[in-house]
Amino acid sequence: MRNVYEIAAGFYDALSGERLVYRAGREAGVRLLGLTPGDTVLDLGCGTGLNFGRLVDAVGPGGTVIGLDRSPAMLRMARRRVDSNGWSTVRVVEADATRFDLAQVTSLLPAGQRHVDAVFATYAMSVFDDWHPAWQRMRELLRPGGRAGIVDMQLPTGRHRVFSPLARLAVAVGGADVTARPWTALEHEGVDVRSVSLRGGHIRVVAATIP
Repeated sequence: MRNVYEIAAGFYDALSGERLVYRAGREAGVRLLGLTPGDTVLDLGCGTGLNFGRLVDAVGPGGTVIGLDRSPAMLRMARRRVDSNGWSTVRVVEADATRFDLAQVTSLLPAGQRHVDAVFATYAMSVFDDWHPAWQRMRELLRPGGRAGIVDMQLPTGRHRVFSPLARLAVAVGGADVTARPWTALEHEGVDVRSVSLRGGHIRVVAATIP
């Protein structure tokens, strides 16, 4: 799906359903992640940087936000967002989320720091052919006792199943797999697990502390 994101990067924010559907998941995800001022957070599969503003506000001027994505076109949009907002605490790195060198991220951390305080992925892991390597990379970067948050998609549940055809169409455009359920990694490995379902169960938000 790399070519799709390269071609659509300039239109992604407008065509992704962000305002009507998916923004709510990002907002809930940042809340459940429970960031504190001064934290460092990795935004895996950051795309055009739609999470950056909320993450910057959460970690404050003493914190650091690192956005990682493999699409040069998406990262160009992310850097424009950073520059236009004057976010001096945001760093971006071009890398494949499933197999990046950890040093690519640790080199961007504050001096003496080898791990991040939190990792976050929104609507990204279901696009990977296999999300498990990406989760392993996230876990290796995360300090013991740090927080992890995953926001992703599944088919609507209960009485909202009537909207399943629309959900399938929306995720097909981005190449997502609605059966991937990457948040189960947090449910299996984490403690203090917090979760919420939104938009008729189509959006699943899970955050946890990883020992």
